[in-house]
Amino acid sequence: MTALVTIALFFRCLKGLIFLVVFSFLYIPMIILIVYSFNSSRLVTVWADFSIKWYFELIHNETLLKAVGLSLSIAAGAATFAVVLGTLAAYAVIRFRRFRGSNLFSFMTTAPLVMPDVITGLALLLLFVGMGQVLGWPKDRGAITIWMAHATFCTAYVTVVISARLRELDKSIEEAALDLGANPLKVFFIITLPMIAPALVSGWLLAFTLSLDDVVIANFVTGPGAMTLPKLIFSKVRLGVDPQINALATIILLIVGIIGFVSWLWMRNAERRRINETRMH
Repeated sequence: MTALVTIALFFRCLKGLIFLVVFSFLYIPMIILIVYSFNSSRLVTVWADFSIKWYFELIHNETLLKAVGLSLSIAAGAATFAVVLGTLAAYAVIRFRRFRGSNLFSFMTTAPLVMPDVITGLALLLLFVGMGQVLGWPKDRGAITIWMAHATFCTAYVTVVISARLRELDKSIEEAALDLGANPLKVFFIITLPMIAPALVSGWLLAFTLSLDDVVIANFVTGPGAMTLPKLIFSKVRLGVDPQINALATIILLIVGIIGFVSWLWMRNAERRRINETRMH
């Protein structure tokens, strides 16, 4: 009995140690970044005094703020368009399995997941150049081409997220609505969409993050007139990390953390309501 208790305590301590190591590996770099955003020294690796001057300088940095605004607008637009396309693609794959070319369609929608960013960026660059020569549009590569490129590869991720949700969805509710006289379009908007709403939110947040984080594809499909935040940070890091970047990263972490926590609470409550309604039926 003593040996069993000892083994149980050992595995419990080992479990806590694993959690500690994993979370330390994930979040200690972020904590260090937040701490050094309050460093008064311009050298980010040398601590001087506590100061918030970099936050005040960030407010007056028009170049950096313009890059933030451009990146946020592109990410929001790409995520929204990716959710629309991903929802349609996932619905076609899961609900209409028996159509000609369904396996090819399913493979093609998820192929960008394993495609290297360099290959994707080069392919999109050649596409936009060809469109400019044949159609005369786009004349210049900029925010529009970045938005199109990001929506393209983000659609694959959104499709996977929504497909997983549709697979576990109870089809009997949709079939009951059809039996009661509702047309398929009404069933989709009134029944299906509210039930997969948590997946839509998760897919949108994932696509938004991927678009906001991308620098490789954006380098291929943009011109000199559109400077996104990742490109600006990457160019500054070559000359040394600007302390204002630490301040900006801290603000972004705070905003993303709040949005992620609120989304998690909303999705958890929605899932609980769905489980309770399923048990009642």
